[in-house]
Amino acid sequence: MKIAIGADHAGYDLKELVKQHLLDNAHHVLDFGTHGTASVDYPDYAHPTANAVETAQAEMGILICGSANGVAITANKHAGIRAALCWLPQIAELARQHNNANIICIPARFVSTQMALDMVDVFLSTPFEGGRHANRVAKIDCP
Repeated sequence: MKIAIGADHAGYDLKELVKQHLLDNAHHVLDFGTHGTASVDYPDYAHPTANAVETAQAEMGILICGSANGVAITANKHAGIRAALCWLPQIAELARQHNNANIICIPARFVSTQMALDMVDVFLSTPFEGGRHANRVAKIDCP
């Protein structure tokens, strides 16, 4: 699977671990930065990551910042993006099953590395259920 990933300075270390985990599991990764721990502005990394998913350069996206709120808000400005802030694997699973989320947003300051990897694995392997959820998801985009 081709996956877009981006993070700010607070999410950089976790992004690198997640990226290696993805590569170890035969995924192709498009890394939109940041590439260090110097203070940066999260929209500079959330927008290109969301754009890659929006334009089908990537099938799914992963965004990481301190709380994950900033990257989620930013990514959700893009048409067709359904970015979900997740802190447990069960939330990641429901975001895929019920909301057809295409970007997972991870709060680096509030989850362990193992929790983040577990959420990524669940997010990427869980299909959208469709059915009654499809009608709801169809109503998300602005008219």
